[in-house]
Amino acid sequence: MKDINERAIIERIRQLRRQYAGERGKSEFARALGISPSTYSYYENDRVPPIDVLVKMCEITRGDLEWLVTGSSGDEKVGSGRYGRLLGRLDRLLISNPELADAVGSFVELLCEKKGFDKQFASTEATPGSARPGWIPVLGRSAAGIVHFWDEQLLPERDQAITELDDLVKRHVGRSIVRSKDSRVTVDLQAQPLLDGAQRMEANLVQVSGESQQEVVEFVECEEIHNLFPDSFALQIDGDSMSPRINDGDIVLASPSVPAAQGHIAIARVANQIGVTCKLIRTTGAEVHLIPINERYETRVVPKKDLLWALAVLCHISV
Repeated sequence: MKDINERAIIERIRQLRRQYAGERGKSEFARALGISPSTYSYYENDRVPPIDVLVKMCEITRGDLEWLVTGSSGDEKVGSGRYGRLLGRLDRLLISNPELADAVGSFVELLCEKKGFDKQFASTEATPGSARPGWIPVLGRSAAGIVHFWDEQLLPERDQAITELDDLVKRHVGRSIVRSKDSRVTVDLQAQPLLDGAQRMEANLVQVSGESQQEVVEFVECEEIHNLFPDSFALQIDGDSMSPRINDGDIVLASPSVPAAQGHIAIARVANQIGVTCKLIRTTGAEVHLIPINERYETRVVPKKDLLWALAVLCHISV
């Protein structure tokens, strides 16, 4: 068996980074790994990273650790004799360098953890390329606006939205869970496929640690909704204008592929307004009426030309 080629490993690291974050995605890849861009640049240019970093690279990119280290796929058959040569080399290494036993043992444990991680999620994977089925990102509070995915006036195409949301989920799969809570899903859009499962549909609100120690990222875990609307996202409601149906702090789910429907609850983006608003929506020839449920609030009427977009609220979760 040939000696491990460090330059070849570094080139394979570059390949994983390009696939995950593109030609100019070094900083993004570094953030996903939990290291500084300068540290990652050092690894990509000059030195093979530690084993735990290599394992993390494979976790976030769904790469094969054995391929990354050796250039060969772990799917090769035992009958090829390859594993026998590998075990022989390992045996000789430990005989001549017994002090490496702990390091080799740690590497094997990490490799086993990585393989177990792959099996855990591969067995329940719902859609091609999905990092974890059923995870729907909570992108922010309604008054604070939506994070960078949909800051523009026009929403992304469905396929683009799914890809971007999957990338967000991938960056947080494997991080420690800070808090989780089971909740009932209440349907708001009278869509028949959603109503069919409404009586038995439940969601789990999952909070995981973010890329910094202070950051917490929240997801709604509901495979039924994710399967019906893989481009769905969630927002937390700020205010009580939709009370008593939807209350302050509740989480609403929407999809870029499901536009607002007349007389139904929607989230809308209006020109010159910070964030989005959640209201009943009615449109006339030239106007849009944003109607609160709470009688303490007044209906807002805006010119139709100022409505940048409006999406149906599919359902909500009381927290």
